[in-house]
Amino acid sequence: MSSYEYDEACIQAFLEQQLKLFPEEVAETPEEAEAFLEDCMAMVCDNKDEVIEYLEDEMDIVGMEEEEILEAEEVFAIGDGRYLVVEG
Repeated sequence: MSSYEYDEACIQAFLEQQLKLFPEEVAETPEEAEAFLEDCMAMVCDNKDEVIEYLEDEMDIVGMEEEEILEAEEVFAIGDGRYLVVEG
């Protein structure tokens, strides 16, 4: 089930990968990262199928391959099978 709760793994993944989406860091500390994720209502998806389902509602991904979707700048792999979707 997708959620808006950010655990340590989510926050760390965002801190490490934020430059993929933004031209400069928007957060330097875990606290800043969590506040930013809450402000933009980033979505935590439990698996790649949830990412695709979520983005079908939020973006035009028709015709995109699964790999392209998972490598999109808004999609952050958390490293445990979950993904964080951040809309900049």
